Amino acid sequence: MTRHLISSADLTRRDVEDILETAASMHDLQRREVKKVPTLRGRTVINFFFEDSTRTRSSFEIAGKWMSADTINLSAKGSSTSKGESLRDTAMTIDAMAVDALVIRHNASGACHQVAKWVRCSVINAGDGTHEHPTQALLDAYTLRTRLGDLDGRHVVIVGDLTHSRVFRSNVITLKTLGARVTVVAPPTLMPSGIGAWSEADGFATSWDLDAVLDGDDPVDAVMMLRVQRERMSGGYFPTAREYTVGYGLTRDRLDRLVARNEDVLVLHPGPMNRGLEIAPEAADAPQSVVLDQVSAGVAVRMAVLYHLLAGDDTPAPAATAAPAASSAPTSRTTEGAAR
Repeated sequence: MTRHLISSADLTRRDVEDILETAASMHDLQRREVKKVPTLRGRTVINFFFEDSTRTRSSFEIAGKWMSADTINLSAKGSSTSKGESLRDTAMTIDAMAVDALVIRHNASGACHQVAKWVRCSVINAGDGTHEHPTQALLDAYTLRTRLGDLDGRHVVIVGDLTHSRVFRSNVITLKTLGARVTVVAPPTLMPSGIGAWSEADGFATSWDLDAVLDGDDPVDAVMMLRVQRERMSGGYFPTAREYTVGYGLTRDRLDRLVARNEDVLVLHPGPMNRGLEIAPEAADAPQSVVLDQVSAGVAVRMAVLYHLLAGDDTPAPAATAAPAASSAPTSRTTEGAAR
């Protein structure tokens, strides 16, 4: 694994599998009474978020603290960028404080790639514009593998606002790296420009017809619904919210049809959800939904990413530094319990 994690394309299949295997060990911590390992003691991690976030920011903070790193949260409103300082000067100022990792979410595509050229510390992309969100794709893959096992040959359908989604871009790369078959579905107005050439080069399918994909000859193992990012839309991408739901929402009827064909089908959503728009409440809360599993996996996967980027080769594996067995009895806060 390289010094930074900017794009899902930075990771080989071996890299992804190593991270997911480490995440499985880290996930055990969430079932322990004492959720702490000394793996990153003495390291400093800065979470620098230029956009609002609940899941990503809090999971990176928890991940750092559970690994004993000194974790500090910064926001654009509380930094010198609000006074007009450039991103370059701000990043280099933070780097001059001898931090070990900089976790960045920024509204400009490519911002994390640029910051990585300016600093000596490790840079982790926590979402940049409409470009990528690699740790989200990793936690989605972890969630899928936990329920489905090996993803080779599995059919995953990604539906929704593809034009504005960084999650979709990273997921296509990661899922294809792990051998899954991917179909992306969106109305023509929300299908990214140039996706035809990309899909042909990387071997994933595209469609404008959700029902044709869900009812087609290729059974669906998992469907990932993407949020309609209305805050990024400057024009009319679809006539009304109702028409979008009718054409591209995971309604109760569509879920029933999916379950009738495959009772083990999984429903994912990176959040936050627009209930009643891209996903019906009945689908969001169905037994097939693994939305809360994704949240739980987010902490474990981000712990694994920090471990692989910051822990030296001579650092003991997480399992070797775990809490004593006497304090490791499972609690009710398991992933499956959370999903229920």
